Amino acid sequence: MSSMRLSRRAGFAGLALAAAMFLSAAISAPVYAADAPTSFAPLVQRVAPAVVNVSTTETVKGGPAMDFPFQDLPPDSPFRDFFKHFFNGPMGQGQGGNQPMIEHSLGSGFIIDPSGYIVTNNHVIKGATLINVILSDGKTYKAKLVGRDERTDLALLKIDADHPLPFVKWGDSSKAKVGDWVIAVGNPFGLGGTVTAGIVSARGRDLHEGPYDSFIQTDAAINRGNSGGPMFDMDGQVIGINAAIYSPNGGSVGIGFAIPSSIAEPVIEQLREHGTVERGWLGVQIQQVTPDMTESLGLKHKGGALVAHVNKGSPAAEAGLRQGDVITTFNGRNINDLRDLTNAVADVKPGQTAPAVIFRDGHDETIKVKVGKAPPENVAENSQGGGQAAPSADETKVPSLGLTLGRLTADARQELNLGKNVKGALVTDVDGTGSAADQGLRPGDVIVKVGNSDVDGPKEAAEHIEAAKKEKKKAVLVLLNRHGSELFVALPFSVS
Repeated sequence: MSSMRLSRRAGFAGLALAAAMFLSAAISAPVYAADAPTSFAPLVQRVAPAVVNVSTTETVKGGPAMDFPFQDLPPDSPFRDFFKHFFNGPMGQGQGGNQPMIEHSLGSGFIIDPSGYIVTNNHVIKGATLINVILSDGKTYKAKLVGRDERTDLALLKIDADHPLPFVKWGDSSKAKVGDWVIAVGNPFGLGGTVTAGIVSARGRDLHEGPYDSFIQTDAAINRGNSGGPMFDMDGQVIGINAAIYSPNGGSVGIGFAIPSSIAEPVIEQLREHGTVERGWLGVQIQQVTPDMTESLGLKHKGGALVAHVNKGSPAAEAGLRQGDVITTFNGRNINDLRDLTNAVADVKPGQTAPAVIFRDGHDETIKVKVGKAPPENVAENSQGGGQAAPSADETKVPSLGLTLGRLTADARQELNLGKNVKGALVTDVDGTGSAADQGLRPGDVIVKVGNSDVDGPKEAAEHIEAAKKEKKKAVLVLLNRHGSELFVALPFSVS
């Protein structure tokens, strides 16, 4: 009997403990347990009707003729007709060749207005002579190209239907967080409306496809044919346009990329209003601010875009921007890297005035820039160039950086194609073990400025460099002229 009572007490104690644990778990339960969707079906039913298939036809010039030696096959071979059709038909273009060929491709898109405006990728419709849009109900419409923008890989189409069409709205991609649920809807491999789900894997991915790269990465399955389709948040709003995948085999491996709506929406709006996109322009060459540059410039904060060159007569020149300025804020947006500045400038309409906060001579100051219209090239470029050293006399060694400097002679100017206005110290040799080599300096570079001081020759450059070292600076900032292009480089001093 006593054992029975003990068992009951243990049972009651166990129940009490279990109840306490349940209450504790309920109180401290992670938020995602409640937020995780049990089904995406209601969301899909609401947005899928606005997602379309985009079918294109392109006429391309045929290749050279390819004739097959049919005489090498037995007369009764069943392959004679097959190869004759293949090599003399549209694929081979034999017996004449160079005939036009028809190519077809499939992609995705989505309706943003009941009157029939449709967003897709530029690469989906590029070169197309005929564009058809297939709605979720199977109806097919011939589409007109309203406008396209190669730099952001976006295009806007228009179809004319006899009734209002289902449509979706833009969301705010800037609010999307890594780990948020998303769904992708599209036309992979021409299969028609297909839905996949995943999360935001990363933000701000640069795929080096253009100056405005800032992709959303997702593990929602995206395959060929998904291009141009929408990425939805859990509110059913479009926060991205599926545009690319990383794949070693052509299929989805869980790494897909979407153009964020924060970039796409204003571009599409301009295409709808004007058929083209106008972007703001400063007229500067810029460089990323490295940690060594932060130290040598005395910057109080990380990031920013370093002005390497200001084009004459450009909006930047008229506003008073100078070589060596660091742009930290533009039009109210913090500039952490080069893409931040590129996008911030591009978003300002030409002719408007925008404030810019710059770091100059050890302190911040604000200037106002009347933004111009971007020419065909980028609104801001990285400084590049190349050259080889020419023989030079009066060489001076700078062991703290692993450099040998020489005078910029007439022969050196001619070989490096430098004008008479370029002054400085010619790099004639770079020690492979020094910091100059680590930072990419090469023979033929010309050091035109050390810190804020212009230099006329090797001795003067060496003196400024050694002065910076005596001031116990970890690095010295130099301005190079590399075959006509200028760029800043921070050179760390070797630890002695």
